[in-house]
Parts: sequence; structure tokens; C-alpha cells
Amino acid sequence: MAWVRVLKREACRWAARGVDLVYPPRCPICREDRPADAAGDEASDPADPQPDDGGWAAAVCPRCERGLSADVSRCLRCAAPGAGVDGCRACRRRRRDWRRAAVLASYAGGLREAVLRAKRPSGDDVAIALATLLVRRHRATLVGFGADVVVPVPMHWLRRSLRGASAADRLADRVAAALGLPCVPALVRHRATRMQNELPVERRADNVRGAFRARRRLDGQRILLVDDVMTTGATLSACARVLAAAGARGVDVAVVARADAAGGDTDD
Repeated sequence: MAWVRVLKREACRWAARGVDLVYPPRCPICREDRPADAAGDEASDPADPQPDDGGWAAAVCPRCERGLSADVSRCLRCAAPGAGVDGCRACRRRRRDWRRAAVLASYAGGLREAVLRAKRPSGDDVAIALATLLVRRHRATLVGFGADVVVPVPMHWLRRSLRGASAADRLADRVAAALGLPCVPALVRHRATRMQNELPVERRADNVRGAFRARRRLDGQRILLVDDVMTTGATLSACARVLAAAGARGVDVAVVARADAAGGDTDD
């Protein structure tokens, strides 16, 4: 019942405020203490059934939120900067393997540093914070995608064992929770590939071609594919094609950052 959810949410909120008075929360980005009133407490309609950001230990401070979320207008299909409502010239010339894309901001400055921290084994709180900001900035767009499930871009088991964590998994889990959707590891990277940033742009599509497989059928489902960074889009395209072959009705993309200068130091 709706009133039970509201009561539970408010109880958790007040309990969290009590803890904050004793142990002031810290922004996971700048690591500075935040006032208890700034702990991500957003005005909301009590009858609103959408998941609440309260209770997550990764609410960023207002300064970091403004800095990490500041961005330019982007193409709604490939997220290239400076595109108008009709999309960028490249998307008007050719079809993409996904339908639409939502990006928090450009892979530069503080956001680049935060993404790199989210890749580390100790980067859970940073990854949760970045995913939270992504959903806050683009909630209407993401809801409008009409996704049935959230799917992370998978990491090969060997690379994951070396790194100790997968940023895409962490991001997808949080995005799914914020949107009230299941997070499904529907893809596996069955072939270890070279790091994309080690290759020239023109070789990246070949590097990931055939590297992914579907774990299950996805007949008729709309997929929200989540990753940390988009550069050329080669990895996302390879995943989207596999999802479509597994029966997905459509694939949309959500990433934290886009490397606007192709060839950046990302995995994509």
C-alpha cells in the first residue's frame, strides 16, 4: 500500500538524519563533510511511487553535483556535443545500433577523475554517486525509454579478477534501483579483448566484434544498456547487436561520461 511505503521511507529518512547529527555525512567525491540538511534530501510528492534517493550513502554535495553535471547540449542518439533537436550529422547519415543515449557529462576534469575512482575496488560509493547523478539529471528521459530491464556492459572474467571490480555493474545496479527496474547480467564477454584505448579509433569495432554473447533470451524486452564511458561507441554497438539478436525489442544507452575527443583513455 502507498501509505506504508511513505511511512517506511519517512522513518528511514528521520533515522538517517539522527545518524548524520552524530556522524556528519561526507561527499564521496570531494570527501568533505556535508551538513545534514544537504544529504541529498530532495523535495518530493509523498504519493510519488518512484524510488527515492534517500538512504543511499553516496549523495554528493551541491558543489560537486553542479560541477559533475554541467554539460552542453547533445545529440539524443549518439550523445555527440552541439547537436540540435534533429540529431547530429553523423546520426542523420547512418543508423545506430541503439535508439537513444543519455549521458551525464563530458569525460574530462573532475568527472574523469571520478570515473577512474569508480573503477577501483574501493570505488563503490563513487560509482553509486555517479549513477545517482545520471538518473537525477535524466530521470524523465530514462523513464521515457520504457526499459524493462537494465543490463551492464560486461567485463571479461580475467580483467575483472585483476581489477577486483566492474564499474559498469555498480552503475547498472544503482540505475536499476533508482528506476525501479531489475538489473540483469544478460551479457557475457566471452573473449578477452585488448583495451580499446590501446588501439586507433578505426580498429576498435573489429576489436570487440564477436566478443559478447547473450546469457538468455530477451524476447520483446526493451533494454537500458549501462556503461561508464562512451568514446567511439564500438563496445556499446557490439553489445546492442547481441541483445537485438537475443530478441530485444529495442536498446537504449545510459553512460556516465562521453569522451568527446575520440581516442581518450577509456575502455570503450
